[in-house]
Amino acid sequence: MKASQPSIWMQLFPFILMIVIFYFLLIKPQQKQAKLRQKMLNELKVGDKVLTAGGIIGTISSIKDNEMEIEIAKNVKITVVRSAVTTVVTDEPVKQ
Repeated sequence: MKASQPSIWMQLFPFILMIVIFYFLLIKPQQKQAKLRQKMLNELKVGDKVLTAGGIIGTISSIKDNEMEIEIAKNVKITVVRSAVTTVVTDEPVKQ
């Protein structure tokens, strides 16, 4: 007697299920985070207190296209690219 073989769809179902799970657990949240970061970078304005990727905290004194000048101490300014900003620093306490 010959055993019946499962259909091709039943063989592919676990792989399709894994792809769907990876999409919703890995890819979708990463895309959402990238959109939020881009929105934050686009909304930067003069006077915002920011933290750079290098760990420097300062206040934005001017913005020109993709570069900005950050004042890190009185009369001490550095120029960084916009993408170097990781967060806008607020004085609100961090919620845990």
